[in-house]
Amino acid sequence: MDEALDVHTEVVHERGRWVVEIVVVFADGVVRKRISSHPTEARARISARLIRRAAERDQRDQR
Repeated sequence: MDEALDVHTEVVHERGRWVVEIVVVFADGVVRKRISSHPTEARARISARLIRRAAERDQRDQR
């Protein structure tokens, strides 16, 4: 399994909803996955922050 070099989340406005995406950078490419959508930007940003923190924690634990 490849080790992730960087992990971050993005919040984008799409069709009246706020979408949370996770972006994981590997040595050989980038993986972008849609995680969830929310009715408000505030909820999407809270979700993105929690997802990013969990991913960073997992990344530290694997080192």
